[in-house]
Amino acid sequence: MKKVLITGASGSIGLDTIRYLLAEGKYEITALDLKNRKSFKRLRKYRKRISIYYGDVLDRSLVESLVKEQDIIIHLSTCLPPLAEYKRNIADIIELNGTENIIRSISYYNPKCYLIYASTTSLYDSNIATVKDKIDINPDDYFNDAKYKTEALIQKKMKNYTILRLPLVLTDLRKDNFIYSVNRNTMIETITKEDAAYAFCKCIDNMSKVNGKILNIGGGENCRTNSKILLNKILKYHGLSFNYIASSIFLTKSYKSPILKDSDDSNELLNYRNDSLQSYYMRQKRRSKSRAINKFMAKIILLFKKKEFK
Repeated sequence: MKKVLITGASGSIGLDTIRYLLAEGKYEITALDLKNRKSFKRLRKYRKRISIYYGDVLDRSLVESLVKEQDIIIHLSTCLPPLAEYKRNIADIIELNGTENIIRSISYYNPKCYLIYASTTSLYDSNIATVKDKIDINPDDYFNDAKYKTEALIQKKMKNYTILRLPLVLTDLRKDNFIYSVNRNTMIETITKEDAAYAFCKCIDNMSKVNGKILNIGGGENCRTNSKILLNKILKYHGLSFNYIASSIFLTKSYKSPILKDSDDSNELLNYRNDSLQSYYMRQKRRSKSRAINKFMAKIILLFKKKEFK
């Protein structure tokens, strides 16, 4: 059985990745994440089926001990906006230094190991993009700057790797963080957390096809919408939340999630798409039945925003 290490394993994509790999029944899975109440609760149900380590990708000795034994590493540990935008060193330390620890351990102890890295389509400056587009990063955009430097490090140091650039990921709003700082009133491409996780799993099955490649992993035509409509739909189906209010008042709208002209090509390679925006909306509506007061407050706000809601 192939051995797979997943960093950031208790995150929304990490948990679904674990679920998919377990369903295939042909992998020994090791999960790595920081220990806190949330990560402990979310990984606890898998404790009899996978190996769980609580620690930091910045811990060199821990990373070395884990990497030595692995065939594949799915590297999901990250620092997302808005936290990543507060200070440059936060994003750099977590993204760049953490990945450097993994790469160093692979180079010294396990050079045949295959690394799959989660990057972002927010790197692109245009509203329509492909992986061939030139990327020009503003150094004050800490999140994108850290992601781009990490990509460059992987390309320079690794022999066996795939980089998946993800657009705005649609998560379960009851449990997971959501990036509300997306550019407003622009056409965007999204992907559900389930399809994103499946793309990482499919990389393992198609290693010879995608080794050494950077791929844009989007949900395609069924996951494209106007960002304003998306946020209004979330407000309608999930109800008003503190994160929604805080983002509307305080956050700059700098996160980009462009239409990906080549995400269909990526799906041809990996065949990871099973979801759509409509199915995501319906799940949020079903999961938020208990949020009656929040939904009532959302209706009031939507009355004031009626002209922009379609």
